[in-house]
Amino acid sequence: MRDNHPRPQLTRPEWQDLCGDWEFAHDDDNAGMLSAWWRGDRSFDRTITVPFPPESAASGVHEPAPHPVVWYRRMFDAPAGDRLLLHFGAVDYRARVWVNGTEVGSHVGGHAPFHMDITHALVPDGQQVVVVRAEDSVDDMTQPRGKQYWEPEPAAIWYHRTTGIWQPVWLEAVPSSYVAGLEWTPSFADRSVRVRVATVDGAGLSIRVRLSLGDRVLADDRYLVDGAVTRTISLPRGDFQWSPATPNLIGATISLLRDGEVVDEVESYFGLRDAQVCDGRFVLNGDRLFLRMVLAQGYWPASHLAAPSVDALRREVELIKELGFNGVRVHQKVEDPRFLYWCDRLGLVVWGEMANAYEYSVDGVARFTAEWLEVVRRDVSHPSVVTWVPVNESWGTPALSSDPRQRHFLESLYHLTHAVDGTRPVISNDGWEHTTSDIWTVHDYSPSPAGLTSRYGTPDAVGRALRRDWPGPRRIMLGDPVRDGQPLMVTEFGGLSYTPGAGERWFGYRTVANADDLLAAYERLVTALVGSDQVAGYCYTQLTDTEQEVNGLLTENREHKVDPAEIRRINTLPAASVPTEELHQLIEAAHRRSRGESE
Repeated sequence: MRDNHPRPQLTRPEWQDLCGDWEFAHDDDNAGMLSAWWRGDRSFDRTITVPFPPESAASGVHEPAPHPVVWYRRMFDAPAGDRLLLHFGAVDYRARVWVNGTEVGSHVGGHAPFHMDITHALVPDGQQVVVVRAEDSVDDMTQPRGKQYWEPEPAAIWYHRTTGIWQPVWLEAVPSSYVAGLEWTPSFADRSVRVRVATVDGAGLSIRVRLSLGDRVLADDRYLVDGAVTRTISLPRGDFQWSPATPNLIGATISLLRDGEVVDEVESYFGLRDAQVCDGRFVLNGDRLFLRMVLAQGYWPASHLAAPSVDALRREVELIKELGFNGVRVHQKVEDPRFLYWCDRLGLVVWGEMANAYEYSVDGVARFTAEWLEVVRRDVSHPSVVTWVPVNESWGTPALSSDPRQRHFLESLYHLTHAVDGTRPVISNDGWEHTTSDIWTVHDYSPSPAGLTSRYGTPDAVGRALRRDWPGPRRIMLGDPVRDGQPLMVTEFGGLSYTPGAGERWFGYRTVANADDLLAAYERLVTALVGSDQVAGYCYTQLTDTEQEVNGLLTENREHKVDPAEIRRINTLPAASVPTEELHQLIEAAHRRSRGESE
């Protein structure tokens, strides 16, 4: 059930999927409000397949030209229950929602989920009507949009836009008193987990929390409800930590009880793990972990930012792991929670990143901050998410070096993220112009391994690269911050692509002639990074071709360009910054030989 649930960490057995065919209309003259389209008593002239954006072929509309206002309409039967909740995974960018002509809610932010209780708007007999108005300005450069291009056709590193609904829409019937939210904060060091349970009308009731791993019951506790319940649960001894190599998930059943009788019950899970930085290394559960990540745009040719299916999300994770990566940096997009579920389940660390704006404004600061906090609260319980990245390459803060307000904004995001979640590293600005960051990250598209070695091969070289020698268009560090255990990671490099043909739309950082040359160049670049005891991790650009940005290890249809076993071999080369890796690989090879397995 959890495999396809749109909210995998808080599930009930019954939910109603509203994806599929909806009526649809463009509103280029912005006449819908005055003409009362929200009443729901008129049909729209087109059909769209939700949740695919209207710019995409999968939607059935397939009109990439700018249409800043769009409307959706659908009939549905209300499932039985005391209350009915209507959920939206994401609507880009401003959304208003009506049910049977009654406005039930609104939301601003294209990547965060929202829901509303629509019980009061339901009619007693017959079908219900839901109408959604979405507004997505092409010209507002202060609106967080990530890689969505403002021009009619994609170019360079920018892609087709995504307007309106692009993640699942679904209904959930709940009792009058119900579990409304869960938050898990594990501590591997203390072998415990803090759980926060939010309820609606739960005062005076009790909460039962049962934790299990397979058939083994780990805890069975009960607490009185007085507002939100927050408790720390100690876990017994046992080998059930979460890591990429051992992605153990502890199951949870949360029951809301009245006089011992179950009023509401939900299923959840968490992973027992700690993520931190120490002595220039990334540390997971007390052990140094060299991060071998790949940049993923989360973009498909026929459906754009929306995944074509739940299976496609699982397959994306499987492909990344098959290539030997232990992590993924989802770039300028807040990925579908079902993708994070498969990262949790299959064992892949994630850097959670926000889609950025392009220009700075005070209003933009307020909107970005509100949405970023919604994103962090949504994903804070996923064990796979080990680092937060609110801003990339000074996007939305283009005058960092000269405007103190923009630097204060970055600083505030760093501290605010830590205030909401104190359990993960935070990077204020990935790639360059760092202010305060727990990891110092560099984007370096050097075409030669010698260039990488010259900048990151020794402590002195790193010092020069951070402060004097700019590998990219801007300096890496602003001011003169003190290095206090922050790891150094090269979080964008490579960008290798085949030499384009005549007339072919193309963007890349370096071209090679064929698959063999790509593999050889990839190995030389990776070897330079893992050979440095100053580098604590890398992130290769990128997983798949995307639009004209054809520098993926896979095509846009997820076909391998080179032998995946060879990429995996390269990605598992031992890192000089984690000397135990070489020893562990030798021990594992000996074990394989003793079992009669091939190397």
